[in-house]
Amino acid sequence: MIQVNYIHWIAFAVFLVLMLLFDLGFYGRKSHVVTLKEALISSSIWISLAVIFNIIIFIFAGHAKGLEFLTGYLLEYYLSVDNIFVFVLIFTYFSVPSNYQHKVLFWGIFGAIIMRGILIAIGASLVLKFHWILYIFGLFLIYSGFKMIFQKVDKIQPEKNILVR
Repeated sequence: MIQVNYIHWIAFAVFLVLMLLFDLGFYGRKSHVVTLKEALISSSIWISLAVIFNIIIFIFAGHAKGLEFLTGYLLEYYLSVDNIFVFVLIFTYFSVPSNYQHKVLFWGIFGAIIMRGILIAIGASLVLKFHWILYIFGLFLIYSGFKMIFQKVDKIQPEKNILVR
């Protein structure tokens, strides 16, 4: 079994960035409507890369780690299906033309990954320095949950939102 160190994480991050750049630079270069055939080919490529990565984990990190990755990958893959419905709703609501949807989706997901990474890094360093901050985070989550449950929703008018404009 191989010992994972920072070089492996750096190599993984570089590979991930290269694949994202490839996706935007090659596949998303021209704004166009994605056909079913094109979507199937693209999905097959990405799933194949995940399977190859999983095989590498099985070989170098062992059966348990390989099974953990496979389980996590399948779980995330199945959970991502509900995101498709959210994307369709957002694209329909904002009338995003079909030929721009891939680019909008790519940059939206890319931005979410960057923001999530920043927030995880900040949160982890805060928790390491101030363990009691977990209680504040928990209270914030409970407050947000109650606010969502009891909030009365009026007609949403995104055209009045300065960020949307």
